[in-house]
Amino acid sequence: MQAVANTYQVLDYEEYERLLRRAKTEDLSEISGIGCLYQSGYDRYGRPVIVFVGKWFRFKEINLDKALLYLIYLLDPLVKNDYVVMYFHTLTSSQNYASFTWLREVYNILPYKYKKNLKSFYVVHPTFWTKMMVWWFTTFMAPAIKEKVISISGIEYLYSVISPKELEIPAFITEYDMTINGIRYFQPSPSTST
Repeated sequence: MQAVANTYQVLDYEEYERLLRRAKTEDLSEISGIGCLYQSGYDRYGRPVIVFVGKWFRFKEINLDKALLYLIYLLDPLVKNDYVVMYFHTLTSSQNYASFTWLREVYNILPYKYKKNLKSFYVVHPTFWTKMMVWWFTTFMAPAIKEKVISISGIEYLYSVISPKELEIPAFITEYDMTINGIRYFQPSPSTST
């Protein structure tokens, strides 16, 4: 059994290396231009923050192969050390939901360093459906990251982790947040304020 597991690890590593080479050479401007995935500064511990804007990820309309390549291109240099992901589910619809099959494929292709060095995965403005999907995914498909996923109802809760000056997000997210939460709804403890 161990020999079979080692064979799969070697095949996965070879597949990832092949994808990484493609990510460094192919034109990914079609995906990068969407603006749904980017680095936005550093958290209070100096870890890079990756932002994913769910509303701008049109799962059924984009080239998923290139989306995976862009993810690898952007994250590979960052995941060698600790990093944080902030997923904004704000105003998403069913056309923004990736299939479990594709998510499982991506999760399985990404090497161990992605899971090990991920320190937190924040889901901002989750719906009940999103919470159920995250629970199912992290319970049955990605248990290694289950304890790292944190659902929060507003942007200001992130400010104990990242300075507002470091967090660049689209205006519609801030506007929606103020509509549902009001203004200044979170008071950080004195040890976390700047």
